[in-house]
Amino acid sequence: MKKVFIMTASTGGGHNRAAKAIAEELEKRTFNGENIKCYIKDSFKLVNQAMDKVISEGYEMSAKYTPKAYGTAYSLSDKKFFSFNEYKSNPISLLMARKFKKLIKEEQPDLIIGTHAFPLIALSRLKKGARGENLETEFEEFVEKSGDIKYEFPPLISVLTDYTAHSTYLQEEIDYYICGDEYVKELLIEDGISPNRVKPFGIPVEKSFLESRPRDIVLQELGLDPSKKTVLLMGGSFGAGNIKGTLDDIATIDRDFQILVITGRNKSLQKTLESRVSEYDTDINIKIIGFTNIMNDILPAIDLLVTKPGGLTTTEALLKEVPMIIPYFIPGQEEENLDFLTNCGVAIRTTNKFSIKSVIKVLIDNPERIERMKGNIKLIKKLNSAENIAKLSMEIFENCEVDYSNTFSRRSVLDIIEDVPLLTK
Repeated sequence: MKKVFIMTASTGGGHNRAAKAIAEELEKRTFNGENIKCYIKDSFKLVNQAMDKVISEGYEMSAKYTPKAYGTAYSLSDKKFFSFNEYKSNPISLLMARKFKKLIKEEQPDLIIGTHAFPLIALSRLKKGARGENLETEFEEFVEKSGDIKYEFPPLISVLTDYTAHSTYLQEEIDYYICGDEYVKELLIEDGISPNRVKPFGIPVEKSFLESRPRDIVLQELGLDPSKKTVLLMGGSFGAGNIKGTLDDIATIDRDFQILVITGRNKSLQKTLESRVSEYDTDINIKIIGFTNIMNDILPAIDLLVTKPGGLTTTEALLKEVPMIIPYFIPGQEEENLDFLTNCGVAIRTTNKFSIKSVIKVLIDNPERIERMKGNIKLIKKLNSAENIAKLSMEIFENCEVDYSNTFSRRSVLDIIEDVPLLTK
């Protein structure tokens, strides 16, 4: 049986969803008559439950309440000095390395795929140590204590879940990078990554997401009119973003349309908005719901999506060909996602001068502009990311036989695989 570890982390929903999509596609396949078994490992939980709680909840809190501070930290850390020096020797990375090495030696995976930067930093250090190369002091001491400095290490694939490339993802020991678009590939190349190591397959999404029920049925179930233009307002799985102020503005637009608001797991926000809407002086039909598991049905049923530009949210919108309006974002990777979306002509960024009210009015009055944005989406959406990652994995299995009884005897995957043909978009 071929064994694949998929290392993720619960900082936002995109990392885990991407991991599930990859596992789903790989486990459909066999290699030389053998099943492929995927093990999704939440990296922070693997190290320590308390650490996972602090980091995952800390990300959520900073995104909701101190986004500027988060953005500043993101920008400072997006420097090659930090990527190649500071992060590789920090305590979190060391703790991960200890857990990961024990896990890898015991379980002997044939491939490791990472959907989050932190576990890949630790894994890259371990891979370097497995080759017998010099490490930073903390890692050097750790590897020496294990007694067998040289040991076989499986190939590493890094999956980027945003439409940008943070420097912490840049690790010399990673065999392949999977990114969301050709633009992101160029960013990685400019940062010194070899072109043949970068595959612009797209951000993985579960196959079931591509299925959807008829628009009329979905809107009727939500209490909405299928004959009207529908604007969906949301802010991510935990309801981040200025949804209250944005809804206040949208509800004053003098056009015939309807609004659906999704507040995610933020029950307090849902109650606040329900109370707020009852005081609006408007004829617009406004429906508010909390967390939902039918986004695959909802997105193709709407006309415009007002949201923050998270990697998963925007990928799902692109797959369903929904034009986006972005009135708020978390500084950092979401701001860079926004740059990508606007440069591709699939989203509109609002400002104080270029208000969301004026944007929605123009798009409702000029539906050909919505169609033009949908046309741009067709040019960049990628339907087969998980399948292409699975295909790349099969090529690695075919050309790189891992032997854990030997000491680093395999050739580099890159010496063997020059290119893997893509499935069609």
